[in-house]
Amino acid sequence: MAEVTEGGHHFDTKKLTAMGVLVSLGIVFGDIGTSPLYVMKAIVNARQEGGNLPFDEYIEGALSCIIWTLTLQTTIKYVVIALRADNKGEGGILSLYSLVKRLKKKWLYVVAIIGASTLVADSVITPSLTVMSAVEGLKIYSPNTPVVAITMIILAVVFFIQQFGTASIGKFFGPVMVIWFLVLGIFGGMHIFDHIEIFKAFNPYYAYNLITHSPSAIVIMGAVFLCTTGAEALYSDLGHCGIKNIRVSWAFVKAMLILNYLGQGAWLLDNHHKVAEGINPMFGIMPVWAILPGVILATAAAIIASQSVITGSFTMFSEAMSISFWPNQQIDYPSGVKGQMYIPRINWGLMVLCFIVVMYFQRSESMEAAYGLTITITMIMTTILLFFWLSRTRVNKVFAICFITVYLFIELGFFYANVIKFFDGGWLTVALGGFIAVCMYAWYNGRLIKAKFIKFVKLEKYVSIIKDLKLDETIPKYATNLAFLSRAKKEDEIEAKIIYSILRKQPKRADHYFILNIINQEDPFTFKYTIDEIMPGTIYRINFLLGFKIDRRINDYFDQVLEDMMKEGTIPSRSSHPSLRIHNIPPDLKYVIIDNTYINDTLLTVKEKLTLSIYHFVKYIGSDDFKAWGVSPHNVVVESAPLLDQTIVTKRIQQVNFKHYDA
Repeated sequence: MAEVTEGGHHFDTKKLTAMGVLVSLGIVFGDIGTSPLYVMKAIVNARQEGGNLPFDEYIEGALSCIIWTLTLQTTIKYVVIALRADNKGEGGILSLYSLVKRLKKKWLYVVAIIGASTLVADSVITPSLTVMSAVEGLKIYSPNTPVVAITMIILAVVFFIQQFGTASIGKFFGPVMVIWFLVLGIFGGMHIFDHIEIFKAFNPYYAYNLITHSPSAIVIMGAVFLCTTGAEALYSDLGHCGIKNIRVSWAFVKAMLILNYLGQGAWLLDNHHKVAEGINPMFGIMPVWAILPGVILATAAAIIASQSVITGSFTMFSEAMSISFWPNQQIDYPSGVKGQMYIPRINWGLMVLCFIVVMYFQRSESMEAAYGLTITITMIMTTILLFFWLSRTRVNKVFAICFITVYLFIELGFFYANVIKFFDGGWLTVALGGFIAVCMYAWYNGRLIKAKFIKFVKLEKYVSIIKDLKLDETIPKYATNLAFLSRAKKEDEIEAKIIYSILRKQPKRADHYFILNIINQEDPFTFKYTIDEIMPGTIYRINFLLGFKIDRRINDYFDQVLEDMMKEGTIPSRSSHPSLRIHNIPPDLKYVIIDNTYINDTLLTVKEKLTLSIYHFVKYIGSDDFKAWGVSPHNVVVESAPLLDQTIVTKRIQQVNFKHYDA
């Protein structure tokens, strides 16, 4: 049973429940639900760049584009098809990659990296744009409102509270978003009958007419695309709510969004000149008495949308760590809520980037140019991965080919519509996404390069030596229980550098040797361990089987393993030292982490040297190994080791007799 807690509530994500629908409204649709704050305003501004269609045909065509974009892109691609591609209940582009990575298409990891990195860029622009668009509503009352300062204060508060968890406030997300969507539908519906002809927008002919007869159609489609930017986040939040709850709640959300867009369109037919005066159509459709409460509610919705995007980025980075796209980092679970995580360095990094975006663009209109470009790239990458997922399922191959043909046509069109805004601000998010993509690529391939040089040996070959070492009392005892952290994938192997540390660097005599290994599991909540006794009473391999949503607190987990082994009588529960044993003092424990392995540059190609240079840079972004593994630093020894048995092609230095050496 896939059970999730959100805001202190428990529900089965496999079932359709009222609580599941409420939570879905609170944490899944924040991004797409705040789109009415800027979509119609962007569409009106796009027309100012040229057009020969009458304004009523222009608005009807734009609304038709919105309705059919929400239908084809969000409803059919994501709600109907993509939500079925779940990895043990989890969604998102990296979960999708986990489903297809077994195919003999090694290049698919590049597709996943590009999609994930551009999704991170979207995680920066979404909070900045949504909060600023909401705050700008205050200009109706005071044109001199310090929008930038207020936006940065709100963002600072949002990022600051992440470290305390959101369980206490999460239960308010659903009700607030229900009110928000009802407000969208009600105020939009109030204006629809001002111009009953606005219902023409349901006819796709008007979308076709706009695209084919407007010289600025490409610019317009870039603005239209903003209505579906939250679709990728919808897929990423699958694990929080479940497919049935998301699908049912989307029916309500889509109805309210379309009502609001139609209402804004009807209002614009009489008041489009007010947009040039700085009036947002979203607030223009509200009665004067409702504007201030509307701005407050919009700000709350923007905060919830930002919160959802931020926590979604934490999930994505944790997935990236589990498939070697990103270095291990310290992950906290501040709320004690299953699956809810907090990654400090990612949190503060996103906050700084949001500040940079807000200060650089100053206005939401300017920010719209940067919004959409990177998420179109993510959607294209998702389409490619979905095609391979469909191909490996029982779906008819003709359907899979039709799927990728139709959606690549649509999304490449949206990409072209957004890429023309590259120099108007799109370059910033592309640069950010590109930087993250390079880091992920270098980390993934850097580990493969190092793996080529890291030597693994059969542990059984050294069992007798370690046995003799344990009995050799001329060597001071290093620890009673000595644990090494290993990444060896084969059960009978171990890194040669661990043997080097035990036998050569400093002979480490101990009563018990433990080889600790994390085996990442595709099921996000797997939480188990196994024990393999290599040498009876002396050497043990402990395998921790952990899902990517389980905290890497190896220190705590290994303490529990030792406790179990002591209860079973496998190892002593008291110190081996007589003076301590009589007082029931437990045995001591020490961890050894071998941090670096030297690789001679002469063994590397130019590409490998460059990749490893970036790899080492990315490593500084991550946490120290003992933090990433959740090991307390008080009993950790961090060592480095040479790469053993490497063949270096170099000149051999010649020995000479010093007395006959001619200087």
